[in-house]
Amino acid sequence: MAAGRGFGTPLGRIDGPGTVRTIQMNYRVIDRETYYRKGVFRHFSEECRCSTSMTARIDVSELAAYSKRTGTKFYISFLYILSKVLNSREDYRMGYLWQTDELICYDVIHPTQYVFHEDTETCTPVYSRYCEDYDVFSADAARDIEEAKKSREYGLDMANHPNWFDASYIPWLSYDSMNIELPDGYLFFAPIINWGKYRGENGRLAMPVSVRLNHAVADGYLVAKVFRLLEQEMKSFVRR
Repeated sequence: MAAGRGFGTPLGRIDGPGTVRTIQMNYRVIDRETYYRKGVFRHFSEECRCSTSMTARIDVSELAAYSKRTGTKFYISFLYILSKVLNSREDYRMGYLWQTDELICYDVIHPTQYVFHEDTETCTPVYSRYCEDYDVFSADAARDIEEAKKSREYGLDMANHPNWFDASYIPWLSYDSMNIELPDGYLFFAPIINWGKYRGENGRLAMPVSVRLNHAVADGYLVAKVFRLLEQEMKSFVRR
């Protein structure tokens, strides 16, 4: 994928009272004339703005067994694996700067997870930082969750978190399909990933996962590849 000049923008992240961690937001500007999806991008960003989404069940038997055996949290482990998968390929890290009409690729994207409050039946977004080191990621994500439990504010702040993707767990249902509608009159490229409760099927544990991507930067192959990469990464993770 051809790229133009690079930029860096610091973002402050509040971890707790009096603690601010700076995250460097780096990206590259993509040359649309040499972009390998040039024709597809033009069509689905100008003539037919739309998304592409897919729901499939993935086998999480080994990850569930690993979590039980090691005393680790299945949810956080899957969030880590998902973040690693989406960072493994440039197609999943694309963005759009409407101010300058530039197609960009972030060096890294981070998960926006959610905390559900039983008392109000509402949720609070949690901005967690992806780190390839699982122990660091796990500790940070767990701390982020505990901090968010203290709030009842929705607090979604996409303007200051442009290189975050949506990672939402739906624990109440093992669903068969899901569709997320976005007004694709504008270019929103961040992945939107949902997953539900896993259930037993033929002696294995199957979990529904839904992947939504903008069609300008992804087609059916790239959406389906997320599922394949998740399965591959889970196998590597439980054998590490």
